[in-house]
Amino acid sequence: MSSPDGPPLWAEFPPHSLRDYALLADGHRGALVGPRGDVVWLCAPRWDSDAVLASLVGGEGGYAVTPVEPCVWGGYYEPGTLVWRDRWVTPSTEIECREALAYPGDPDTVVLLRRVDAVADRADVRVVLDLRAGFGREPWRDLRRHDDGSWTATVGEHRMRWRGAPDAVVDADGRLRAHLSVAPGEHHDLVLELGRLDDGPAVPPDRLWDRTTAAWQERVPDAFGHTAAPRDARHSYAVLCGMTHPGGGMVAAATLGLPEKADESNSYDYRYVWLRDQAYVAMGSSAVGRPELLDSAVRFATERVLDGGPLRPAYRVDGSGLPHERRLDLPGYPGGTDVVGNWVRGQTQLDEFGELLLMYERAASLDRLDGDGWRAVEVLVQHVETAWDEPDAGIWELDDHWWTHSRLACVAGLRAVARHAPRAQASRWDELAAKVLHHTTQRCLAPDGSWQRAQDVTGPDAALLLPPVRGALPADDPRTQRTLEVVRRELVEDGYLYRFFDGDDGDERIGVSQGAFTMCGLMMALALHQQGDDVEAVRWFERNRAACGPPGLYAEEYDVQQRQLRGNLPQAFTHAMLLETAGVLGR
Repeated sequence: MSSPDGPPLWAEFPPHSLRDYALLADGHRGALVGPRGDVVWLCAPRWDSDAVLASLVGGEGGYAVTPVEPCVWGGYYEPGTLVWRDRWVTPSTEIECREALAYPGDPDTVVLLRRVDAVADRADVRVVLDLRAGFGREPWRDLRRHDDGSWTATVGEHRMRWRGAPDAVVDADGRLRAHLSVAPGEHHDLVLELGRLDDGPAVPPDRLWDRTTAAWQERVPDAFGHTAAPRDARHSYAVLCGMTHPGGGMVAAATLGLPEKADESNSYDYRYVWLRDQAYVAMGSSAVGRPELLDSAVRFATERVLDGGPLRPAYRVDGSGLPHERRLDLPGYPGGTDVVGNWVRGQTQLDEFGELLLMYERAASLDRLDGDGWRAVEVLVQHVETAWDEPDAGIWELDDHWWTHSRLACVAGLRAVARHAPRAQASRWDELAAKVLHHTTQRCLAPDGSWQRAQDVTGPDAALLLPPVRGALPADDPRTQRTLEVVRRELVEDGYLYRFFDGDDGDERIGVSQGAFTMCGLMMALALHQQGDDVEAVRWFERNRAACGPPGLYAEEYDVQQRQLRGNLPQAFTHAMLLETAGVLGR
């Protein structure tokens, strides 16, 4: 969508490789910032709201702070925070731009902080701001400058206030543009607020920065020393904290429409809470001795399990159901689609019951499970009893089949919670686990003794590495060891792991319509550790934790040939699995 009088702003700031984007997040929403200081994605007021900055998927509008001179880009997060520092080296100076969503976030108001620092000589930057509601469709209204130098406007249903650019001008396309010149050693603040703003005095930038820094220091501890790669583990923990709503739900990703492979129609909207991901982050959080995210995940899941309705794979952060898929009529990220909503809203994913049981067992083992939690366990066991023999969509959310991983995940979950249950109840749950395992062995064991994907779907599946790690089968069980052998032989390329064969028309090749799954590579590290091969486990861990860009964010997938990130960014389950693997290997 272009503006009436000129080219769209995303033509001035074209898309970057996914590896170059940094995340700002405050629990209620997230923003992506590119290497030219271009904020290309921001939904307001919450994660799954319409975007007011949507150039990531071709929407009009934008917010950029970028050097006037040619520059070389770098950047880094302040340790243990999602406070990002863009750093530009120009022919004449060095410039930093400190960026953050004010933390902890306000549910009704976005506060985006940007501080330009003249590190060496004078810093000259150009600034452009153009907020548009409805993913770029609706220009702002009632734009005006006030006597105090601030700007206000109406953006959709929200009020906007922008401070720090009193000399900005409105260009021919209705955008605000400014030139900032910052003296050596000085800084200049820009504060963007959007939402329900009162008419009282604005909070000074210094106070907003102080609150944000203090809140991150309180939320993310310094001590991650008993983990492999403590710096990366701490960073993943901060990312997961930023993606977790105060109500306990953690969004699967901050974005929508970012492609797994170009033009393969596998671009999705992940701005919602998947219960399986809640379980993964709970396991990762507890593995590094930081159970706060475990508590959040248990709280959100328990409310969903006990609300009396059918249990869904995913929800909005407020616990309501997902919207139907629809298209935005935007160009989309190159190679991707502009889809909003998610089709899993009507699926049954049997493995989530098992993963949630594993989460509750972990909480019980740490004496952090209350009466409601145990009632949720009983409800989940009933779900397994009712549904274990029915086809489901499985971990990869495909067509309904009798997926092997789904059954083995339930076996692991049942056996885990049985260790904490009264004797009679534990015996019944163990018997159910044995029954499910027996039938799964009868139906889903390949002729070579390895697990195949489903009763009627042959070939290996990387997800089948995880249930033995979780306790579904022993490490020395022939089914465990044979499956590990087959997965290593058939799904690995250059130290990265694909989920399954994805060729069409019998063309069984890996990497045709998907990238390697970084989460699966980390599962391989856990599986090798279980086998006692710690040297190879660490090799897999190191290989896969390197599959990120300078901001240290992980997407769903990694394109092995092109060395690029693929899929939505950042992907929470990848960060959760990295956290767990770092904790396990660090012991």
